[in-house]
Amino acid sequence: MQMPKEIDRDGVRRMVDAGAQLVEVLPAEEYEEEHLPGAISLPLRRIDAEASSMLDKNRPAIVYCWDIA
Repeated sequence: MQMPKEIDRDGVRRMVDAGAQLVEVLPAEEYEEEHLPGAISLPLRRIDAEASSMLDKNRPAIVYCWDIA
């Protein structure tokens, strides 16, 4: 398992183009308001319980939080 690291916008694009999964961790209501195209909604409160069933463990995951506040 790799340790988390910060990446920039270009890094996100490269990883997504190579098959990475985008994971939005805000509550579902906020996901519905606005999220990146193709992102999976997996609220932070449920990530431990649901990540293994929702994510492909053979593909990298980019976890992000869209917050304009």
